[in-house]
Amino acid sequence: MSYDAKLLKYLKKMAAQVRVDIVEMIPPGKAGHLGGSSSIADVTAALYFHHMKVNKDDPKDPNRDRLVFSKGHAALTQYACLCELGYFDRKWLKEVKTLHGVLQGHPDMDKTPGIEAVTGSLGQGLSVSLGMALGLRLDGSDSRVYCVVGDGEMEEGQIWEAAMAAPAHKVDNLCAIVDCNKVQATDTIENVLPFANVPGKWAAFGWHVIEIDGHNFEEILAALDEAKTVKGQPTVIIANTIKGKGFPFAEGKAAYHNAAMSEEQFAEAQRLAQEMLEEADK
Repeated sequence: MSYDAKLLKYLKKMAAQVRVDIVEMIPPGKAGHLGGSSSIADVTAALYFHHMKVNKDDPKDPNRDRLVFSKGHAALTQYACLCELGYFDRKWLKEVKTLHGVLQGHPDMDKTPGIEAVTGSLGQGLSVSLGMALGLRLDGSDSRVYCVVGDGEMEEGQIWEAAMAAPAHKVDNLCAIVDCNKVQATDTIENVLPFANVPGKWAAFGWHVIEIDGHNFEEILAALDEAKTVKGQPTVIIANTIKGKGFPFAEGKAAYHNAAMSEEQFAEAQRLAQEMLEEADK
């Protein structure tokens, strides 16, 4: 399937803007999740700026689609998208992880408009998303639930409890998206707990599996469109990504899972993000 060139250019631009915003939220000396936020930025941009039903004027619109970041430490990506959509003022980006701020280090549905669940204790978000999807089905709603899961997070047993339950209940309005950036908090997945054949594991649990390049918008859009056509089972999109995508000094490095940048690194990150934005705008 091919997609309109204008749409692809727009999404590329918005993903670049999301990365600009991510950098803005973690100035020098402030620890922040640059790596995992950047790896899922393209998929999240495709969801918020094209695929999902959202309503900035009514964040609790019952007809909205839901997006839950089970890997809640990547909330900077979600905050950037919500800001660009107009859910809140840009000045809030300067107040991330402050006591008075509305944007906390992990998502908080009571503080931040557009956030669907409190997450960050890894493993829980898929169960929450399954509950939401079942509730929507009971209500006769055609809204869908999307859940972003980390590949390191799949070491949590609760992920597999939800993965087992969703197909048993034929929950086809649920789509999990695994951010396979192959690096977790302290090291690579391979060095911490090798996790072979991710697509095969989900298929064995009864999910419809789609594997993509998580930085290719045509593949991202095709996967999201395919997921909407699947009946009788949930879908999982295995998005192969690069931790710290767009910032070479951080790419593939566990050190930037949650780290404070130096003045020089911050300036470099700003420059790189701005160049991405300018390139996307050509």
